[in-house]
Amino acid sequence: MDEKVKQHYLADSPPTVVRLEIKHHFDNLKDAKLRRYAHYISRAAFEGTRVTLRQVSPESEPIYDLIIALYHACDGNWTDLAKRTNVSDEHLRYFLEYSAQFLGNCGNYKGFGDSKFIPRLPVEAFQALASSTSETKATFEKANTTGGGIYETKEQALMHLGYTDNGHMTTYYPDSPSITKDEITAIGDLMEKKGLPLENTRLKKLSSGDFELLIASGVASPPVRDRDLGEVDALDLDGNLTGKKLRLVFGDHIEEMAKIAHSIKQAGLNAANDNQKRMLDAYALSFGAGSIEAFKESQRIWVKDQKPSLETNIGFVETYRDPHGVRGEWEGFVALVNLERTRAFGKLVDSAESMIPKLPWGEDFEKDKFLSPDFTSLEVLSFQSSGIPAGINLPNYDDIRQNLGFKNVSLGNVLSAKAPNEPVPFIAKKDLDVYRRCRDPAFEVQVGIHELLGHGTGKLLQETAPGEYNFDISNPPVSPVTGKPVSTWYKPGQTWSSVFGAIASSYEECRAECVAMVLSCDFSILKIFGFGNGQEDLTNEAGDVLFAAYLQMARAGLVALEFWDPKTQKWGQAHMQARYSILRTFLDAGDDFVKLFYTKEDLSDLEIHLDRSKILTHGRPAVEKYLQKLHVYKSTADYEAGKKLYDDITSVDEWWGSKVREVVLQNKVPRKVFVQGNTILDEDQVTLKEYEPTLEGMIQSFVERNV
Repeated sequence: MDEKVKQHYLADSPPTVVRLEIKHHFDNLKDAKLRRYAHYISRAAFEGTRVTLRQVSPESEPIYDLIIALYHACDGNWTDLAKRTNVSDEHLRYFLEYSAQFLGNCGNYKGFGDSKFIPRLPVEAFQALASSTSETKATFEKANTTGGGIYETKEQALMHLGYTDNGHMTTYYPDSPSITKDEITAIGDLMEKKGLPLENTRLKKLSSGDFELLIASGVASPPVRDRDLGEVDALDLDGNLTGKKLRLVFGDHIEEMAKIAHSIKQAGLNAANDNQKRMLDAYALSFGAGSIEAFKESQRIWVKDQKPSLETNIGFVETYRDPHGVRGEWEGFVALVNLERTRAFGKLVDSAESMIPKLPWGEDFEKDKFLSPDFTSLEVLSFQSSGIPAGINLPNYDDIRQNLGFKNVSLGNVLSAKAPNEPVPFIAKKDLDVYRRCRDPAFEVQVGIHELLGHGTGKLLQETAPGEYNFDISNPPVSPVTGKPVSTWYKPGQTWSSVFGAIASSYEECRAECVAMVLSCDFSILKIFGFGNGQEDLTNEAGDVLFAAYLQMARAGLVALEFWDPKTQKWGQAHMQARYSILRTFLDAGDDFVKLFYTKEDLSDLEIHLDRSKILTHGRPAVEKYLQKLHVYKSTADYEAGKKLYDDITSVDEWWGSKVREVVLQNKVPRKVFVQGNTILDEDQVTLKEYEPTLEGMIQSFVERNV
C-alpha cells in the first residue's frame, strides 16, 4: 500500500477519550432491586463482547486477549512494562492509544466507518512489549498472524468490511473466501420462504460446496419445540445451488450465549413487573435456544413496557455491518430515564399526528393509525457495541412497528459528551459562535424528529398473504412521484431489508434524516424543545437552532467523505453516506443556498456557506422533493427506482473523491471513545465504579469488567 494512503489507516493520535457521565443519575437510583436488574442486564450485554469482536475480524478477539494479558502482566503499571521491555515513552503512548481506540470500537475496524486502523508504534516495539511473559508473547503471535493480523495493510480492499468476492473483510461468512453474493442471496431467499429470520446467524461455505447456517445459541442441540423450524436440520438447495445442502448448526458463540442467558434469568428475578419478566423469559429462550421468533416476542413485550424507570434492549440488533444487510451485530444497553428531558419528548409525541400530514406523501403511504410510542431521554449506564449512537428507534421489525408500535430513545449523556477545545473545521468564522452555541440543541431536535417521525412513519404496501393486501388492490394508490397508480409492493414473506438488501440501512437512515430536516423547519416543533414562541422567525433563538441544524447537516455531509474509499468505490458508514446525499441536495437547491467556498487551488481554506434566509424557500423544498421519492420507493418495494436514485446521489466523482476528500482527511477530528463505569454486586447491593477518561482508564475498565 502507498505510504501516503497508509497514513489514513493509522490509529488516531490521540483518540478523543471522554467519560460517559452517569454517577449523578445512578446515585439517585435508590431501589436495590432496580440496581440489581441494571447490573445483570449490563453483565449480559458485556458477556457478548467476544461475540461482537468475532463479528468484526478474525484477529479482533486475539488482539483483545493481548491487551488484557499485557495489563495483567504489569498490573496496569504501563511505565514499568515499557522500562522492562526497553520500549520508549512515545511507543508506549502509541500502544495505549491503539488499545483505547480498539476497545472503544470493540475491534480493529472503526465502529463508525468500517475501516481498519493499525498501531502507530513499529511492529518491533509492540513485539517487545509483548515479550514480557511467555503468555503475552504467544498471544501477540496469534493476534498478528490470525486473519489480517494487527499490521497487515498490503491488500487495501481488506482494510474495509464488505463482501469477500469484492476482496473485503467479513466474518459473517467465516472461513468462506469463495462464497459469493449470489450464493448468500439464494440462501437468504430460501430462508425467507421458510420463515427463518437470519439476525443471529452466520453463513459458512464448506469445501464440498455445501453450506452451514451457524445459529448463535447457548446449547448445541436445543429442544425441537424451541427451534424456529422445528425438526428441520438440513435443507436441499435449488436453482444454481441444486444438489447442495444447507445444514443448520446450533451453538455458535455457545459459551457466551450460555452466560448471557444465565444473566438474563438473574435479571428476571429482579424485574419490576410481569411485562419485564415475560420479556426476559423470551430473551433467555432466544439466547439459549437460538430462536429469533422468541427474540421477536421479547420485542413485542418490550414495546408494551411503557415508561419504565430503567430502559434496556439487547440482542443481535443492527444489520449495518453485514454486507448483505440481514445479519445483526450483538449489542445491549441499560440506561436511566431523564424525566426532565423526557417531558419535552412526550410533547413531541403528542404533536406527531398533526406533524405527519406535513410530510410530502399522502395518507395512502402512511400507517392507518400512528401508534404513539414511548419516547424517553436516557442517560446510558452501559452500552456494549462497536459504537454508541445518539438515538435509537426500535424494534427493527416492520410487522411489529406497523401493528404494535415502537420506542424512541435519545441518549442524553452521549449527546452532551464533549472533549475540551474540540476543533470545528469547515465552518466559516462568522458562523462559529452560533454553531458552537446551538449545535447540541439542534442535534437533540434532529435526533428526536429522526427517531420518532423519521423511522416511525411510513406504510409498506404489502400482499400480507396470498391474495390479501393492506391496500385496495382494485384501486391502487397513486404515486405522488409519477402521478400513476403504483405497480409494485411487498410480496408475502418479503421485508424491507430483504428487498432493498445492502442499501437498506443507509437508505432508511437517509429517509429519517430528511424527515428531520423537513420538520425541524416547523417552528412549533422548535417551541416544544424550548426555542422560540412557535412563530416563524429566522432571526431569533429558534432561527439560530434551525440554522445550526442545517449547517451541521451540511458539514456532516462534507466530512462524510472520510468514509468513502476511492480504491474500492465503497461507502463505509450508513449514516454518512446518507448525509453526503443530503449535502448534495442542499447544493442542488440553487440560488447559492449552500455553496462550498474556497480561494486556494488545494481547497485548504474550504468553508461551507449556507444562506439562512433561504432555508425555508430553498432548503426545505429541495429536501422534501428528495424525501418524497425515497419514501414512495420504500413504501412500494420499488427497489430498482430506489437504488438508482440513491446510487446517483451518493456517487462520488473525481473532484469529490480526490480533491475534497483529501482536505477532509487532513482536517479529520478523532471520533469519541467512551469510558464506561462498571456495576459491582456485593451481597445483593450494587455500586458503580467509574474510571478516569484516559487511555489507561479505558483499558482498566475493560479488564475489571472481566468478560
